[in-house]
This record gives sequence, C-alpha cells and structure tokens, in this order.
Amino acid sequence: MKWSVAAAAAAIVSQASAFVPTHVSSLQVPNFVSHSTLSSNTFTSRSSTYSLSHSLSSRRNVASMVASPPSPGLFTTSSPDTKRVTPNNENGRTKFKIVYIVLESQYQSSLTKACEKINEEQGNVCVECVGYLLEELRNPENLEKFKKDVGEANIFIGSLIFVQELAEKVVEVVTPLRDQLDAVLIFPSMPEVMRLNKVGSFSMQNLGQSKSVISDFMKAKKKENGSSFEEGMLKLLRTLPKVLKYLPSDKAKDARSFMMSFQYWLGGSPENLESMLLMLANEFVLDQDNAVAQEKIAEPVLLPDKGIWHPMAPTVFETVSEYNTWYNNEHAPAAGIAKDAPTVGVILQKSHINTKDECHYVSLIAEMEARGAKVVCIYSGGLDFSGPVEEYFYQGTKVVPDTVINLTGFALVGGPASQDHPKAVACLQKLNRPYICAVPLVFQSFTEWQNSELGLHPIQVALQVSLPEIDGAIEPVIFAGREGATGRSVPLPDRINLLADRAMKWASLRSKTNAEKKLAITVFSFPPDKGNVGTAAYLDVFGSIWAVLRELKKQGYDVGEIPAEPMGLMDDILKDKEAKID
Repeated sequence: MKWSVAAAAAAIVSQASAFVPTHVSSLQVPNFVSHSTLSSNTFTSRSSTYSLSHSLSSRRNVASMVASPPSPGLFTTSSPDTKRVTPNNENGRTKFKIVYIVLESQYQSSLTKACEKINEEQGNVCVECVGYLLEELRNPENLEKFKKDVGEANIFIGSLIFVQELAEKVVEVVTPLRDQLDAVLIFPSMPEVMRLNKVGSFSMQNLGQSKSVISDFMKAKKKENGSSFEEGMLKLLRTLPKVLKYLPSDKAKDARSFMMSFQYWLGGSPENLESMLLMLANEFVLDQDNAVAQEKIAEPVLLPDKGIWHPMAPTVFETVSEYNTWYNNEHAPAAGIAKDAPTVGVILQKSHINTKDECHYVSLIAEMEARGAKVVCIYSGGLDFSGPVEEYFYQGTKVVPDTVINLTGFALVGGPASQDHPKAVACLQKLNRPYICAVPLVFQSFTEWQNSELGLHPIQVALQVSLPEIDGAIEPVIFAGREGATGRSVPLPDRINLLADRAMKWASLRSKTNAEKKLAITVFSFPPDKGNVGTAAYLDVFGSIWAVLRELKKQGYDVGEIPAEPMGLMDDILKDKEAKID
C-alpha cells in the first residue's frame, strides 16, 4: 500500500451566495478522506448537496444567507390543496375548521387520518382541515390562501416555526385574527410565534416580556441547567400540576387544555390527534347538548421523553441494560448478527416515531443489520440530543458505538432552533467517534429536489449541512425524501446503501492497524491548468504535507519513501500526473 496525494480541484469561491462544490473522487477508495465540501458527482449525477463548510461563523451569517430573494428552482412548488380535508357531507353536523402550519411534513399524514376518522364516525361534529408547510408561504399565491384559510378557521396550529422571515409572515397573518380564533396552539417555535398562543383565557402574549408564573418557571429552568426554550416547555409540561395551582380556576382550566393539546401533539399518532381535535371541539365549538362523549376522547398516549427505539422491539427501552438484554439475547441471534459485530449509534427524531413516519429509519436500520452491524437507535423529546448520547452510548466509561449517524439532519444541540455548538462539540469530543449527519429532504419533495437545477434547498444547506459541520459532522448524504402528495418520508435506496456502506467503513477503521489504512490529501488547484496546484497565500503547502507524511510514518502508516525535503515532494507531485510517491 502506498501513500497517494490527490491533487484535485478544491475551491470555495468567496462571493456572496456563490458556492462552488468541490469534487472529491477519492471517497471511492480510501477509508478516510479529509474534506470540507462534497460535490454532486461524489454520490450521483444529480446536483445533491452544497456545503458552506466553516465559512458560517454564527447564526447571523446563516440568517443573511437564508433571507436572500427566492430564485427559480430553489423552493417548494407544493400546494396546501394537497393537504386539505373536507367532509363529504355535513348532514346537519357542526363543522369546525383547523388550519396548521409546520416546518416538516411528518404530521400531515396523522392529521389527515385523524380528520377523516372524525368525519366518518362522529354524529354531531365534522372538521375541515388544511395544512401548510412553512416554505409554501414563500409563494405569494399560497400566502393569500393562508390568509383566507386562517380568517375562516376556528383553530390554528403551528409547530417548529424557526425560519425568521417566514415566522414573521405567520405572525403578520395570525396576529390581527388572533382574537376571533377560538384557539391558537403554537408548539415549540420562535418566541415571537409562541406569543400567539391562546386557549380561552390562557395566553402567552406577554411571554418573556412581563412577570408571570410560566415565564418565571421558564427562566428558572434555563438558569438552572442552561436548557433551551423548547426543553423548558417539556419541563413545564411535566410539572404542570405544580404550575396550575398558582393560576385562577378559569385560567388553570384553559392552561390545562393547552398542555393537554401539547401532550397530544407530542404523541403524534392519528389517535392522539383525533382526541386533541375532539377535546378542542368540545371546549370551543360544540354546546353541551352536542358535545362528544368524554369516554370517546382518549387520554394522550406518549412515548418516554427519551429512549432507545428499534422497529422490531416490543417497546421503547429507557435503559441500556434493558435494550441489551432484548437485543443481544433475542434480536441479534434471530437476525444472525455476531456478538463481536461493530455497533452503529443512530440518532432519531422522535416526531417521526410518534407519527409512524419512520420508513426511512427502518430502511437504514435494516441495511445496517444486513451488513452485520449492531444498532443502538436513540431519540430525544426535545432538541438537545447530548443527554441521550451521554446516557445510551456508554456502558460505564466504555463508548458503545464505533460510528454515529445523526438522521435528524440537525445540529446535535438545539436542532433548527438555537444551537449550542460548544456543548455539542464537548459531547462529541468525549464520544470520539466518526459522526455522520445524514440529510432528510425537508423543504423539497423528492421529485422537486431531483428536478432542481440547484440541488438542495439553501435553507436546508444552512440548517442541516453547515450547522452540523460546526459541531463536527461529516459526509452529509441525502438519504430520504418527502412524497409530495402525502408528506410521508421515502427512503432513497441508493443513498441508504451508500450511508450504510460508509458507516461500516468508518466502523472498520477501529479494528485496523495504521499500516492497513488508506488516506488521501486534496490540495488547491483552481483554476486548473494555470500553475495553481498547491498554491495558497502565506502558506507552505508542500512543506506542510511533507511534515504530515513524516508524522504519519512515525505513527505506523505505510507512506512509502518520503523525499528528503519538501522541494522533492513538490517536484514529485508537479511532474507526476498521477501525483504518487512510489
């Protein structure tokens, strides 16, 4: 085995909103490649992903990038009309209207099923429901439809509204209509959107602006452990009884309705959402004579806030020991997985499990296990995944996974909301394992992405490629798409296979000696054929490579014969078109 130096065109053109993807062909052979960007040609012939690498030093940079004017081919062309449910006939029933807007589409299928069941089975009430993906509001025609629908609605629901300019549109539309709406339910979103919350006398209009039981509780929790607003909401939900006793009786009742709605929403299944809608209909739409019988409204059915999930398991496991007992004694033997098999840790988004929109997760898990790997799949109810990583990826002081894949596509701490990169970096440094952040398409359907001349949506580049890279993530492979009509997640088979192969390659490195490992170095050469190989302002590129080679040789890597001095290395590279040291 010889050390090869790949002199490839590798440049980022530093102009506003202009990013030139780099071609890194060496991923096909080495077990390791150091890179900052991946071109479309690395994985498929289609334009797939761009990376801003570490040129984004703060969320302000991201905000300026995502606020650029829309360009053809960038944004979704989906319509809210595909997410509209109406009763076939009212038959004298009381009809109420729900309008919802979400960042991602996994709730679309659950809400559609819940509304269809109400319309089929309920004798006194029926529902019209229309949903919007946040990105659809960029289309002026959709924005006008949104205004009209909200104006006709009884109940408005929003969740994960974290794109600033679109959050402003939501606030602008809903605020003047807030008083006429029976209920406004905003689940974890930007604070200015959360202030729209209103359920009867319960309101969050002054959230963060004045003293209240809720704002004091949230501030205390944040001061106590540095948790985010979203984590504070979950803690508030768990301590609801303690909070309600400080509220007047009418506000306590309405606050309970909000928190019950939040619990149903977290539950995510069609059954949970059906119960939520019937509860709200009883409280704000139907009179007592026509109310839905209380026994027909089920209590929320929730998964634990965090846990270890597996599609073949009978339950979610809350401890490593419980999971290991089931996996090692029952599942692994049945699946033919060896006791000493490499282990892949997988980080999942709970909402996809709740809503049963987990087909893309199941596909990857199946491919990993088919390759002989064990899997440990963890999730969190909030947006901070560092806690579950600490709890479930260790046995005592021993790190369990050989490779970690984050399938949420978001930063490890804070998701699409407010990232805490230092906390994420500390968590990942302690773990000290290859950390791959795979990308599910969020702002485009699979067909839209496939047909786009520009590839991945630029907001998704910022949220799901660049910000995870700041944590330390590598290899942003698009692995799943959104089906346009239903919103269901669809695994992309070639990408699933690639992701599984890459995870296994990374895992295999842990059992190899340094002499068995292959590495590649890419150097700057842009424009090509202009004498720019290895050029860089105030940097000694070939001297640096020469020093790295010497250190690698000390650590046992097979680098062949190294030239006696950096100039010899430069001559070898520039004069040999294959750039090899023999």
